Amino acid sequence: MPTPTPTENDRTLLTVVARMTALPGKEQELRAELEQLVEPTLAEDGVVNYDLHVAVDDPATFVFYENWQSPGHLEAHLGNSHLVEFAGKLDEYLVGGSDGLVITQLQRIK
Repeated sequence: MPTPTPTENDRTLLTVVARMTALPGKEQELRAELEQLVEPTLAEDGVVNYDLHVAVDDPATFVFYENWQSPGHLEAHLGNSHLVEFAGKLDEYLVGGSDGLVITQLQRIK
């Protein structure tokens, strides 16, 4: 039997998918920066999971799959120093700079 996802038992969680693509030659640097965000984020109040993925067919594409207890917890996360510091580096790492970070907020319906 498959392991349940975080939203299996709590459909009120806010799911976030953050997608970005590294500039050519910046893949490993971006990956290192993203990996450094995981530990401090997992220590934040209201985080359920914060999973970093890389595309199987494109090592320049990274996706965070996250679940938060509420929009307020996500908002607090976005204001934390480690994330604000990373946001200041988007132009040097991402295709499209800060516009290259695409964040989608979702709520499970079924």
